[in-house]
Parts: sequence; structure tokens; C-alpha cells
Amino acid sequence: MTGATHPFLSYAFRPFFLLNGVFAMLVIALWVFGLHGLGPVALTGNGVLWHGHEMLFGFVLAAIAGFVLTAVATWTGRPPVQGVLLASLVLAWLAGRLVMLFDTFLPAVIVATVDLLFALMLSIVVGREIIGARNRRNYPVVIIVVLLAVMNLRYHLGVQGLVPGVEQGALLESIHIILVLVTIIAGRIVPSFTANWLRARGATRLPRGNTRLDILTILATVLTGLAATIAFPHPITGVMAAIAAVLHGYRLSGWRGLETTSEPLLFVLHVAYLWLPIGYGLLALSAFGQLVPFTAALHALAMGSIGSMILAVTTRVALGHTGRALQAARLTVVAYGLLMLAVLTRVLGPVLAGASTALIDLAAVGWVSSFALFTWVYWPILTGPRADA
Repeated sequence: MTGATHPFLSYAFRPFFLLNGVFAMLVIALWVFGLHGLGPVALTGNGVLWHGHEMLFGFVLAAIAGFVLTAVATWTGRPPVQGVLLASLVLAWLAGRLVMLFDTFLPAVIVATVDLLFALMLSIVVGREIIGARNRRNYPVVIIVVLLAVMNLRYHLGVQGLVPGVEQGALLESIHIILVLVTIIAGRIVPSFTANWLRARGATRLPRGNTRLDILTILATVLTGLAATIAFPHPITGVMAAIAAVLHGYRLSGWRGLETTSEPLLFVLHVAYLWLPIGYGLLALSAFGQLVPFTAALHALAMGSIGSMILAVTTRVALGHTGRALQAARLTVVAYGLLMLAVLTRVLGPVLAGASTALIDLAAVGWVSSFALFTWVYWPILTGPRADA
């Protein structure tokens, strides 16, 4: 059986979701060991920067690749990215993770070149698929993927001292860029999936669509990201973050989330989105003063909205695209719960400064356990043939 026809390389979600589940466990375990002076992360020049980089350009970018390269076939009607091209993208991602782990022992130019390869390749492939098909609705997705590649370049220019001091800003800006993508994609899939599920059960009160609200919410998310990276802490950032929190909350309230509690695979999408108004609310309080530590708001947005949305989307996409019933396994539901507890614990960590390290360790255990369950449940699903083959 050739690589082009093997199920594992038939769609991008298969290798990227599975390997990312394993990576999600390793990257946090290594980070926590590094905090305690153990393992290769303890030898890096700045473990905090390594942690941020690998979560964004390792974990999140792999999830984006798996989702976008799978969805693009539906968006454009073109054949899915598969076979040799898909394998090349996966190998480029793996190579980047390897050089970043041992960056202390390798020339900086080698580390940067190898790590940047995946983001560059992904930008080219996504651009080719979407722009080549003139799929204008998804041009913003191309822009976001390209911007993330640029941010990765800025990060490496900063850590190498070529453009001193930009590395931390590149990481923070990348978080806000990804939040824009979450806002766009969630606005499409969450109300759509919910409407389909409710309609199948004879419900008449369906999620309400509001194009003007969607545009305003996306715009507020963009402007808040710009304000947070240019002027923080500052009242302007606080006002923008507060507006974003209200808009995200109002948007979510119209999606009938409370009516989906009996279906965890769907309800978790609403819960993941809930971290957006929570995170922006915390960011507003942080921007107005020392009411809330910045890191609490940062992890509510990054670990909460981005991390939990990734788990929610991957568990659903993997089932739907392998011909299986859209119903979460019991262990998957446990994984959802563990991740939400981990996010809550991590957000509370900076607030309870005296117990911060212990809460980081506890949050890490919850995160690792959650993705361990995901990997256990989805390994046969992502590596095997479709259930209806």
C-alpha cells in the first residue's frame, strides 16, 4: 500500500491530529520538568520563550494545518492534500520540533531555518489551494497562516539578536492572530453544528445568525489584539478588551448552547468559546491596573479558548471525516473535563501567587492527562480506514 493511498496520509487531520496529541503531552511535560531544573528545556537560554514558541508554532500551528488542509477540500472542491505532499509537511513539522528541543546544541541559523520550513510550506500550500481556487471567502485564512509564518520569523530574528527584543512581542501577537482565526472559524461551525443537531430533534428555536454582529466581533478581536500589543497596560486596551468580551458573550448567547448539554461533542464547542469573553474580560481588568495579573488573562485566552477549541474541534472532525457517529466516547468526555479543570487551575495560578508553582504542576497534569486520553481513544480512529469503507 503506497503513502498516497494509505488512510493515515489520506487527509491532513489524521497525521497532524494524532501527532499533535502526543506532542501536547510531551511539550507540557518537558516544560514543567524544565521549571524544576530537569531535562533539555532547563538548558535552553529562556525556557519561557521556548514554551511559548512550541505551544504556538508547534502545537497550535499543527492543529491549524490539520483542520485547514482538511477543510480546504470542502471549501474549494479540490482534491485533499495527501500522500507525498502531506508527508513532507508532517516531516517538516517534526524536524522543527526536534531542532527546537535541542536548540542549545545546534547553530542558531540551522534551528531557525529548519523550524521556519514548516510554516513556510504550510503558507504556500494553503495559499495555493484557496487562492488557486479563487475561494475569496477564505482569503483571511491564508492571511492568518502567512502572518503566523512571519511571526515565527520575527521570533527567530529576536532570539538570534538580529532584531533584539522582538521575540516576546512575536509570541504575544501570534496569540491574538490565532484568536482572530478562532473567532472566524467558530462563528461558522458552532452555530451550524448546533442548528443541525437541534433541527434533527425537531427544535424550532435555532441559533440566530447575525452577520453584522459577526463582523463587529471579528473587528473588535483584531483591534483588541493591536491595542494589547502596542499599548499595554493602558485604558484604551482595557476598553477594547471589554467591548470584545461583551460582543463575544452576546454572540455566544445566541447559539443555544445550553440546549446541547446532552451532547458533549457539541456542548464542548460552546464551553471552549466561552473562554473568549472570559479571557477578554480578564484582559480588560488587567489593562486597567493590577486587578488581575496579565498571565491569568493570557492563559484564559491561549490555553482556554485556543487550547480547548482545538481539542473540541479535533475530536469532532476526526469522527465526522472517518465515517463515524458524532458521539463522544466516555473517555473523550473525561478528557474535556480534565482540560477545563486544567485551564481553570492555570488561570488561578497567577492570582494565588503563593501556590503558583503547585498550580502550574497541577494544571500540567490535567492537560497531559486530557491529551493522553485523546490519543488513546483516537489512535485507531486516525490510523485506520473509514468506518463506512
